[in-house]
Amino acid sequence: MPLAVCATPIGNLDDVTLRVLAELREADVVLCEDTRRTRILLDRHGIEARLLSYHRHNEAARADEVLSRLARGERVALVSDAGLPGVNDPGSRLIRAAAEAGLGVTVLPGASSVETALVASGLAGTGYRFVGYLPRRAGELAEFAGVIARWPEAVVAFESARRLPTSLAALAQDLPERPAAVCRELTKRFEEVSRGTLQELAARFAEPPKGEITIVIGARTGDPLEGDGSDAALRAVAELVAAGTPRRKAAEVVAGLTGASKNALYKGSL
Repeated sequence: MPLAVCATPIGNLDDVTLRVLAELREADVVLCEDTRRTRILLDRHGIEARLLSYHRHNEAARADEVLSRLARGERVALVSDAGLPGVNDPGSRLIRAAAEAGLGVTVLPGASSVETALVASGLAGTGYRFVGYLPRRAGELAEFAGVIARWPEAVVAFESARRLPTSLAALAQDLPERPAAVCRELTKRFEEVSRGTLQELAARFAEPPKGEITIVIGARTGDPLEGDGSDAALRAVAELVAAGTPRRKAAEVVAGLTGASKNALYKGSL
């Protein structure tokens, strides 16, 4: 039997497919991040199954055991606490090992906080980039802001509620006028989608909210950057500096008008 990779609800327990429920009922063993979380889902749908923990701290040790089960013809289902295993959750190592061993892998799709947030934000375009969790350190966040300033697609990221105020403030320093959305508790009772510029959202979330957070940052607008900045944007900074505007202020003004990175414009204009 192939390894069955099953998507589970990101919040609302009814957001699970009929195929996933059938697979969980038939499985000889269900691999899960947290047996307590998965048990809640199974109890909600009247499913009895043998659960086996499979998380970041034991996935390497569990791999051989799971591969042996699959080789013996056992039916093994893999789930995460929410969403699809392998997408910012444990599972990719086991999936790769099963495929390399010729044991087969089948994926049962379902709810996704990434795509749910992207659509709810109103910022979906022709493409997007998912980056996992935002960088934690201030310097890494500033560098990240400079990188996404050059991307023509929307960006979707996870963040903890505790770090959200600091992260939004750091991103707003470089990209104050970039449209964005903070999606909180998606599909749950207190779901909230807050839209605005990064500067507006940083002010709105000056204190940590409660719940699980997904952030969507809109696609770049204005002149694209090449290297440290586009010629047009850098010329605008230079003209403002020549007129007496402090260089950092000039970079901030042009960044707000073009969607370019303030840091990139400042460094590129030196």
